[in-house]
Amino acid sequence: MVPERIEREVLIEAPLEVVWAVVTEPEHVGGWFGDSAEIDLRPGGDAVLSWEKHGSALARVEKVEPPYTFSFRWARPMGAEPSEGNSTLVEFNLSAEGEHTRLRVVESGFPALDGSEEEKATYAEGNTEGWKAELTDLQEYVAKLVRTSAPR
Repeated sequence: MVPERIEREVLIEAPLEVVWAVVTEPEHVGGWFGDSAEIDLRPGGDAVLSWEKHGSALARVEKVEPPYTFSFRWARPMGAEPSEGNSTLVEFNLSAEGEHTRLRVVESGFPALDGSEEEKATYAEGNTEGWKAELTDLQEYVAKLVRTSAPR
């Protein structure tokens, strides 16, 4: 069965504004989500997310509501332009919890992808594991960023 969505949530030990920057600014995104990123941070803007191991994914920014919501639609297979039938929607929702930030990531639209049920399920399964790893990388990246920028 192909899931409609993947949902992950983490609590990050950093203020909302720091996590917003890490999720949306290319120099930070390339530090935790792949090897490099280009993001035109406005609705309709293009984005390229690159991994030396996997290649580049093309994306289109859907929503930007600082510092709470950022979403993009990215294409499958790697290198394809996002369009109906070949893309899923990735949504980042941030909320402050005291001095920390709760980050919720939802990727949806797997059943609507082109391809067999098996291909869709395999893609969703890979992304389920991928988000688990990427959010762990994000937490580690933020922790290092906060440590290196804290006054001594």
